[in-house]
Amino acid sequence: MDDAEPEIPCETPLHRAIRTYVLRKGRMTFAQKRDYKELSRVWCIPFDNKKLNFVEIFGNTNPVVVEIGFGMGTATAEIAQANPEINYIGIEVHIPGVGSLLGEIRRRDLHNLYIIQYDALDVVENMITDASVAAFHIFFPDPWPKKKHHKRRLVKRPYTELFVKKLIEGGYVYMVTDWLEYAEFALKELNETPLLKNKYDGFAEMQPWRPKTKFENKGIKAERIISELYFVKR
Repeated sequence: MDDAEPEIPCETPLHRAIRTYVLRKGRMTFAQKRDYKELSRVWCIPFDNKKLNFVEIFGNTNPVVVEIGFGMGTATAEIAQANPEINYIGIEVHIPGVGSLLGEIRRRDLHNLYIIQYDALDVVENMITDASVAAFHIFFPDPWPKKKHHKRRLVKRPYTELFVKKLIEGGYVYMVTDWLEYAEFALKELNETPLLKNKYDGFAEMQPWRPKTKFENKGIKAERIISELYFVKR
């Protein structure tokens, strides 16, 4: 097999000067390279400046959940496997994670999960129809802890207003972070986003269907507080 790293198609987003991520070209395992090469044409949706037709993609009218930044994708695959009546789109820029999730899709024989390897905000803005998504899952996004980098945070206005625009009535935004200052920042931003209502009085309870990730367990071991936010479009 060719040892060359697969090309990354998200180096130049459409127009956004400030990115919410840093593209880390981590080394890929043999399995990740193999699965990326063999499966990306089937389960990866290329970025295109036109709206997705969920019925054509999934072959049904089930609700669609979008996960932004799925990391290595294990929790994403577990959630999709446990909820076959829900369709999932995972957005990620880091190619080892894409290869890893593609392997999970094959191993678990999933048919309700597709991947878009591109800048998430460009995908949401340009490929997602308004009032079409049942939920956004944002688990452990980059906290950008330095104040000068707060502008790069994903869960902040006006990005939260974009999420609301894409949600159906009753849809939700569910964020989890191990960075308390970011959680407090995001809580304020979500509270001040029109049409969003906090389901809880402050931070949320852990949803029983959400599996813990390796990243989360590392945070717990390091004695960081895991904070959850769950806001519904009213």
